[in-house]
Amino acid sequence: MSGKIEARLESLGLHLPDAAAPVANYVPFQITGDLLFISGQISKAPDGTLISGHLGDTLDVNEGQEAARASALNILSQAQAALGQLDRVAQVVRLNGFVSATPDFKDHPQVINGASDLMVSVFEDKGRHTRAAIGVASLPLGCAVEIDAILKIRVT
Repeated sequence: MSGKIEARLESLGLHLPDAAAPVANYVPFQITGDLLFISGQISKAPDGTLISGHLGDTLDVNEGQEAARASALNILSQAQAALGQLDRVAQVVRLNGFVSATPDFKDHPQVINGASDLMVSVFEDKGRHTRAAIGVASLPLGCAVEIDAILKIRVT
């Protein structure tokens, strides 16, 4: 890794996992003009452990935030794979967060804050974004959180 953003990750004690390969018929990212679209990234920790469960049942909000942080790190891994260097990210435009939760769970926004806070820590004002936080009955592989992203990039 090299660059200002990679140095910030290191100073925050964050390590990007390897970018995950698709598990179905889709691509992990797509660049269109000055936008980078990143497919949904599940809550897989940097050590490869899947963070699974349902918020409101087997996981609490703090555990959900950790799952969202893991998803955000996977988004950054895909962005680095797409761009070569995270300094090319001009703005985090949008995060769509999906939270596996019980029907009575109501703290979806607080869970997805785990990802939002990470983006702001890494990119500062360029990390501020629009967002959706949606509760769902289940997610792929039983994961707790899945997040996709749209990033504005510097075109070279």
